[in-house]
Amino acid sequence: MKIAFDAKRFFHNTSGLGNYSRDLVRILSEYEPENEYLLLNKNKSERGKDILDRSNVKFIPTSKGKFSRQFKMGKDAQKQNADIFHGLSGELPLKWDKKPIKKIVTIHDLIFVRYPQYYSFFDRKIHFWKFKKAADMADKIIAISEQTKRDIIDYLKVPETKIEVIYQGCHKAFKEEQSQELIKETKKKFNLPERFILNVGTIEDRKNLLNVVKAINGTNIPLVVVGRKTKYYQKIESFLKKNKIEKQVFFLEGVSMDELAAIYKLADIFVYPSFFEGFGIPIIEALFSKTVVVTSNTSCLPEAGGNDSVYIDPKNELDIRAKIKFLWENESERKRREEKGFEFVQKFNDEPIAKELMNLYQKII
Repeated sequence: MKIAFDAKRFFHNTSGLGNYSRDLVRILSEYEPENEYLLLNKNKSERGKDILDRSNVKFIPTSKGKFSRQFKMGKDAQKQNADIFHGLSGELPLKWDKKPIKKIVTIHDLIFVRYPQYYSFFDRKIHFWKFKKAADMADKIIAISEQTKRDIIDYLKVPETKIEVIYQGCHKAFKEEQSQELIKETKKKFNLPERFILNVGTIEDRKNLLNVVKAINGTNIPLVVVGRKTKYYQKIESFLKKNKIEKQVFFLEGVSMDELAAIYKLADIFVYPSFFEGFGIPIIEALFSKTVVVTSNTSCLPEAGGNDSVYIDPKNELDIRAKIKFLWENESERKRREEKGFEFVQKFNDEPIAKELMNLYQKII
């Protein structure tokens, strides 16, 4: 079978959609090696180079020109005699020729519909139009959580039978045992405290970091934050200065994937009080790292966290504080939940996900 992918995010996105695209191609090429995987894009980058070195993965340069992704990429896949075209980020090309090809699209979330305040009017309209068009055109839609599936049915008016939920995994670095040497070096390099709680993700309104900072105000619990800063960071900075707790919060930049995996292992607790996610990859990164999770009781986060993560009301800083303090002061409870969480997260391993994807591909052919 020949499977063509829209590889724009594979080559050009560092986090979220980029990680999903690279992981999906990596696990398929590893566990379903008899197929050919074609990565279509105008150009390639150093990202995913190790995956591209595999004999069953091939870069196919697509036609150049403005809007070629929308109008030419589908036909380029057909010229390669691909059996399936898989759009990895909510979009499918608009133009095709008559040659038969099955179409699949992965939709990660519809946050722009649920939380319009985080997006410009223009972005919301464009996103909705693209997603609706792709959902109607696709033979099958992959939703990355039950929550996303419900949103696709509600907002895009798609029949349930057209949607398959296939969870995503995370980067292999989080499933590996880092050497004690790397862990020590990482701790020293970033000057990390002896004990700390961790937050990972873009520093933006929706991820709700300010309520974590408010929750630790008045405690001596250090917080380490790894994520790209947006305008929202200024609110956090102003709260830290006003309450004279700048030294309690460490913002890290330039962290490699292996270093991030080491930081998860060093943390006592991972705190992720997001208002809404399509899935919440950082939660499974933490669970694979055997670090207990405190996360929101909303959207798909309980799907990613399982029964032994600790759930909070993301709007209630007192609830967040109480649950962080409870775990911070109870080592045996942390350890119990870490072990249970590690058992639960095995369902997000590479092999079962590769199998589910291949079953879906074979089903539509």
